[in-house]
This record gives sequence, C-alpha cells and structure tokens, in this order.
Amino acid sequence: MAGYVERKQQNQPPQQQEMPGTTAEMRPRPDHGEISYKGAARLEGKRALITGGDSGIGRAVAIAFAREGADILISYLCEHEDANETKRWIEEAGRKAVLVPGDIQDSAHCRELVDRAVKELGGLDILVNNAAHQATFKSLDEIGDEEWEATFRTNIHAMFWLTRAAVPHMKKGSSIINTASINSDAPNPTLLPYATTKGAIHNFTGGLAQILAKDGIRVNAVAPGPVWTPLIPSTMPPETVASFGSNVPMKRAAQPAELATAYVMLADPRSSYTSGATVPVTGGRPFL
Repeated sequence: MAGYVERKQQNQPPQQQEMPGTTAEMRPRPDHGEISYKGAARLEGKRALITGGDSGIGRAVAIAFAREGADILISYLCEHEDANETKRWIEEAGRKAVLVPGDIQDSAHCRELVDRAVKELGGLDILVNNAAHQATFKSLDEIGDEEWEATFRTNIHAMFWLTRAAVPHMKKGSSIINTASINSDAPNPTLLPYATTKGAIHNFTGGLAQILAKDGIRVNAVAPGPVWTPLIPSTMPPETVASFGSNVPMKRAAQPAELATAYVMLADPRSSYTSGATVPVTGGRPFL
C-alpha cells in the first residue's frame, strides 16, 4: 500500500542519558519521517512556531510542516546539534527555518519567540505548543518545590504566555495545537507533576477553543501515548526504558513520525470545523 510503513514491535535496550537528552545517543535512532513523509501542499505559505522542535515529536512535526509548505521557527532549550539537524531537513524541503534557543519558563522569552516569528517569517499562522519537562519520582516527598514549579512553568505557563502573545498576530483560519498526553486521561503516578500539567493542557485547550472561536482561530490538542524521543532515556530509569511502550495494545512505542500526521490534519485550514478536540495517538489504548 502506498505510503504505508510497517512498524515492527521492538524493545529498546536499557539506556540512560542526562537531561534534556539527545537524538544521537538513542538506540535505536527515532524515525521522524525523514525518508517516509511526503507532502501535499496542505500548509503552503503558512508560518509556524514549534516549541521543542529540535527533536522527537517536534522534529517530526517540523519536517512534515515544511514538506507541506510551511516556514518554521524552532524554539528549543539548548540542544544545538539536534536543532541544526532539524533546520537542515526544513531547508532541504525548500522552506525557511529560524532557530531560537532559550528557556520558555521565562515569559519574556516566550514573547520574544512570537516577535521573532512574526518578524522573520512575516507573520504567524500556526502555533504548536509542544515543549515539555518531565521527571520520574517514586514518592511524593521526592518532588521538590523547584521541580513542581519548573514543570508547570514549562508545560502550562509557557503555553499560556506563548498563546497570549501569538493570538493578536493570528488571522482567521489560524491554528493552535497543544501537545497533551495519554497522562491527561490516565495519569502515571511516577510522573505526577508532568501528568498534572497534561490534564491542565487538556482543559486549557477546550476552554481556549471556545474563547477564540469568534476570532476564527482553532485550538486543538494531540494526546500521544508512548513515543520514542530523547525525553524517555533522559527522564526514566534504564529498566523502564527497556519496556517502554509495551503496555499499550500495539505493544510498542510510537516513532515520532507516526504523530506528525495528526498535527498536519489539525493545522490544515480544511479542518475548519475541528476545534476544542483532543486527538489521541495511543497505539490502541482508549482515551476518554
């Protein structure tokens, strides 16, 4: 079948990295659609800002958006090697790529990201709030104040700051896409701070969609299940990494490329009646 990529069940070998992790050290290397994704001009002339676009889901979305015709600003923390690799793929698709490192825990940096996108891309049509902080804890007393606050500032505060800055520049037909999680619906107790923010994102998406409907701006979310990204070996113990993804019906973690089509669908102006939705990409696990 044209376009079909067979994904076989695989177990990752035990491995661990320092946060925030890097693609080059992952075994096996993730598939971001570098070879498989074929565009169809669904986002021709659009301008997108993607946070966490250096690797993982963000890189897969950036590659797909570029091949669909969009210019892209990539926001990332400090993973310069990964970010430059993403930039290379965007430019190979014939689109403009702008890289802006920095910490989205800073509200001023969030405003700067939007300003840079508008200035260097000529406007802003799509905002993908994708960057996230995650860490694993066995008990409540392991979670310090700074960790709790950093998770909220990265995962939900930044989403609000970026959206508030972006909306005045967005025209009718624009799209905001938030990365939620299967943890929005079924929280993993070892990921308590992360899972709590993902529940907040789910509600933020639904409420914001109602607020912005009158402006013709659509707001949706994607709720991934287990996805093989640098976040996993850099935030989970090696034995958990080795079995990561085995608890869903497909018995494997997703490759980032398998998430990209959901973001393209939600960004596509032809999805004009889709707003306030959360699209689960969970390997067969129900999302309520």
